[in-house]
Amino acid sequence: MSPSTAAFTLQVNGQARTVTAEDDTPLLWVLRQSLGLTGTKFGCGIAACGACTVHVNGIPTRACVTPLSAVAGAAITTIEGVSDGENGTVAQAVQAAWTSLDVPQCGYCQSGQVMSAVALLRTGSSPTDEQIDDAMQGNLCRCGAYPRIRAAIHQAAQHCRASSCPPIRTAP
Repeated sequence: MSPSTAAFTLQVNGQARTVTAEDDTPLLWVLRQSLGLTGTKFGCGIAACGACTVHVNGIPTRACVTPLSAVAGAAITTIEGVSDGENGTVAQAVQAAWTSLDVPQCGYCQSGQVMSAVALLRTGSSPTDEQIDDAMQGNLCRCGAYPRIRAAIHQAAQHCRASSCPPIRTAP
C-alpha cells in the first residue's frame, strides 16, 4: 500500500498545527521542514542516536522513525517548547544544570539529551545512576560528555527535590 497525502492536525508545543504531508513522513521532517522547529536534530535516521528525541504524550520518542500518521492528535513537545507548561520547572532545572556543569561540547546531541533527561525527572526526582543510564542509553554523545550529563541530571534532580517539580502525567 502506498502512502497517501493528507492534512494532519498536530498539537505541537501546546498549539494546534495543520500540515499536509504523506502519512508515512517522519515526524522529524515535519517538525523541521514544515513547522520550522529546527531544535530537534537529525542524527542517524534509525532511532539509534537520540538526537531527534521529542515527547509524544510525555514519552520520549524518536522523531526520525515516527510516522506522521502515528502522532496525529497527540501532544508533541519539542526542545523549543519543553520549558513551557507542565514541563517547565523540570526543564529549567535540567537546562540550568547543563549550563552550570558545562555539559555541551559540540552541542549537537543536547536537545535530545535534555528531552530524555526531562522525561526521566518527570517520573521521579531521585534517579539512581543505573536509572539515569537506562533512561539515557538511547542518546549518544560523540564528545563523550556522559559523566557530566549524569552529574547534571543529579544536580537537576536535587533542584527538583528542593522545589517540588511536578511529576509526569501521560495520556493513555
